[in-house]
Amino acid sequence: MPLLNLPNSLLLVVDLQARLMPAIHDGARVVANAARLLEAGRLLAVPVVVTEQNPGKLGPTVPELAGLPPAIAKMSFDACAEPAVLAALGGDRDIVLCGCEAHVCVGQTALTLLECGRRVVVVQDAVGSRAPESRAVAIRRLAAHGAEIVTTEMVLFEWLRTAAHPQFRAVSKLIR
Repeated sequence: MPLLNLPNSLLLVVDLQARLMPAIHDGARVVANAARLLEAGRLLAVPVVVTEQNPGKLGPTVPELAGLPPAIAKMSFDACAEPAVLAALGGDRDIVLCGCEAHVCVGQTALTLLECGRRVVVVQDAVGSRAPESRAVAIRRLAAHGAEIVTTEMVLFEWLRTAAHPQFRAVSKLIR
């Protein structure tokens, strides 16, 4: 099914960390869209998995994303190399992916998930890189390997499916 299915979705937030984000091109927009996804996920009971790359050096997840589940620390760029991440992702949910950097940790994680047969949905306006061209090339590469490329607004409205959803007003306010 091409549309996202709310009960089968999981949001994976990769490395949106305090010391990294100032270097990310348009980082404030990436964080704002990740926050929208997280708030919609909270309202709609979407499970969330969070990673932090080398948190001793890059610090914790940005404070704008407070209230997340505890982050899983990792040293590998590919989050799938961390057994705790794989365990948290489970075996069959669609992975809605946001975070940094598109061409490193997000990219390697997405490619491994695709290789494992998972459906990967990359939220283009909620992923970032230091250089815009690195992000653009990563998005093209991920799409070429089977990742679906969407926007934050697409995810929110596919999770809702209808204006009759009990959380419609609360979720739609996130994009105004």
